[in-house]
Amino acid sequence: MRRTRPLLFVLLALLVAVVGVVVLRDPQGVAGTPVAGRSAAPTTTPPATTTTTSVPSTTTTTTTTTTRAGAPLAGRIKPGEPRQGVATFYDSDGGGACSYDPGPDPLTAAMNEADYEGSAACGAHVLVQAGGKSITVRITNLCPAPCRPGQLDLSAEAFALLAPPVKGEIPVSWTLVSPETSKPLAIRYKTGSSQYWCGIQVLDHRNPVARLEVQAGGQWRQLKRAEYNYFLSENGAGCGGSIAVTDVYGERLVVNALPVRPDAVQATTLQFARAGE
Repeated sequence: MRRTRPLLFVLLALLVAVVGVVVLRDPQGVAGTPVAGRSAAPTTTPPATTTTTSVPSTTTTTTTTTTRAGAPLAGRIKPGEPRQGVATFYDSDGGGACSYDPGPDPLTAAMNEADYEGSAACGAHVLVQAGGKSITVRITNLCPAPCRPGQLDLSAEAFALLAPPVKGEIPVSWTLVSPETSKPLAIRYKTGSSQYWCGIQVLDHRNPVARLEVQAGGQWRQLKRAEYNYFLSENGAGCGGSIAVTDVYGERLVVNALPVRPDAVQATTLQFARAGE
């Protein structure tokens, strides 16, 4: 029995040595436990990424020419089509049915009811010719019956440049023109306008205005024109928002949003191009 004890010790020693070698070959240790002196592999999850689309800033003060071939939005008064009629005169201060303020320009006229066309003629410039003479006048008023279709009721000053006032009435021809101007287009909100109701008027436009739209809820909405030359938003939609103004030639000007300031004339930097340019 004394001889087997050393052999048993030898066998036990060999078994311990083998187990030690196996343990040392596991770089992560037993049951995945890191070996002393080593760190675990990182287990962090990559952060979620967010894609940001950069939208370039835009300005609503733009000029968009849709068409200038002829005058697709013209009503009864069409450029390049001479009209025949008569001219009379009255004492005018530049005000009247078009709701313009009286002004220093004496060369104005009132348009007969048929050609006034619900205020579509307001602000139009017409070249009037008679007896070899000619003048350009701006339409600021309505000449009701007994004025006839084709008739112009000129300011007294304008009539005197064509014929002696004693004549009272003279035959004329007149044509829509697109004049020189140094003034920019202006916008005015009507008395009583607010975010709930507003009337919008266009002033100092070179060519007749055919359409006015307001931006409301991300869309353009065309407003109805009153006979007193204001475009009305009766439910307040677009009041104080961007405004798009289109002339009879199809040129569309978009004006930045303006504050609703009743009776204040707010100038822009825009103006319609001259016809033919």
